[in-house]
Amino acid sequence: MMIRSLRRLLVPSRTLARYMVKMHLSRFFGILIGLTVVLQMLDLLATADNIMAAEGATWVSIVSYVSMRAPQLISQFAPFAALLATLLTLATLNQSSEVTIMKASGLSAHRILLPLGIASLLIGFAHFVFNETIVTDANRDLQYWEENDYAVDLPANANLAGRTWVREGNSIVLVESVSTVRNRVILDRVSIFERDELGRVEAMVKADFAWFQNNEWTLHEVRRFDANSHLLSVTPSVLWSIPTRPERFLALNVKADQVSFIELWQSMQRLEAEGLSTGRLMASFLQKIAAPASTLLMPLLAAVAAFGVSRGGGLVIRLVFGMALGFSFFVADNFMLAMGEFGVAPPFLAAWAPFFLFLLVGYTVIFYTEEGKPQLRTIDRLRKKPKPQAPIPASAAEPK
Repeated sequence: MMIRSLRRLLVPSRTLARYMVKMHLSRFFGILIGLTVVLQMLDLLATADNIMAAEGATWVSIVSYVSMRAPQLISQFAPFAALLATLLTLATLNQSSEVTIMKASGLSAHRILLPLGIASLLIGFAHFVFNETIVTDANRDLQYWEENDYAVDLPANANLAGRTWVREGNSIVLVESVSTVRNRVILDRVSIFERDELGRVEAMVKADFAWFQNNEWTLHEVRRFDANSHLLSVTPSVLWSIPTRPERFLALNVKADQVSFIELWQSMQRLEAEGLSTGRLMASFLQKIAAPASTLLMPLLAAVAAFGVSRGGGLVIRLVFGMALGFSFFVADNFMLAMGEFGVAPPFLAAWAPFFLFLLVGYTVIFYTEEGKPQLRTIDRLRKKPKPQAPIPASAAEPK
């Protein structure tokens, strides 16, 4: 009974909520599909020549590129499509005086916007699931394909991490890439810079590859140059006594947009266990939640298009103002994410500061444009109410 009463308080009419949700979702998917098609065509105009330049490339290569590129565009422009869909929905309701009818029936601005908030919640949840199941794999496969010049019949991507730097004692280790072959982690093109206590390089070691077996590393095709004696020695294989486990190489250079939410958290846990900083990854980790959650802001930022009498004019100005608020949010969000990835801003602030800032801005706009109007009108009427005049004496009113 309490849940039903709460539902009636928030959503007084199921029919109205269903009508607004359906209107918003239909416009959202229409705008998102249109944006994706247009942007994908423009992207193909810029990359089609490079794709077809590969030996043996056919129209199948174009289809493969679209299948990997389209998920990126959908994920990137989903919040923008939600903003445009919300503006279009509210402008349509306002122009047909449906918002006026809702307000005349006693609905406040928050209760009018609540069905759009429910639709935005569904979009945000679908956006998060889409990123974790499809977009991460598409990002990884597309980058791997681009690095190999869109080669046809390319083997499966076994490269789990790119260039990685590790410090072990006085030595510095550079690994060009980390891959797996038959569940064995292999380090490709290993460079080791051996230094003394003062930090001066004593020798440089290069190996074609190294693998981990029986709890120890083995370097293969090793070439060692001694900086003091200027001697170069070549060895087929040699044991490499470092305490670093294979998991550390995989976690050091993990790319947040190419791994799932859980995989990124596990990589951060491994780095923290070794005492390494995870601030850069934490900003991207929080952004995985903040980016889909930004869809919830769109009804607030676009609410300015809903209120105001349509015949009074100014609808276009309100639409432009709503779009300006949305674009300002996207600019601030990208700026703070960059600051977090560079370590300039704290991770939580980099991911969530734009969200809470524009949440406050949205509520402020609603209050001063709609919720505060009845109170302001009452105050104005009290201020403009004429003062009672003294009655005129009957003797003064009679003509002489």
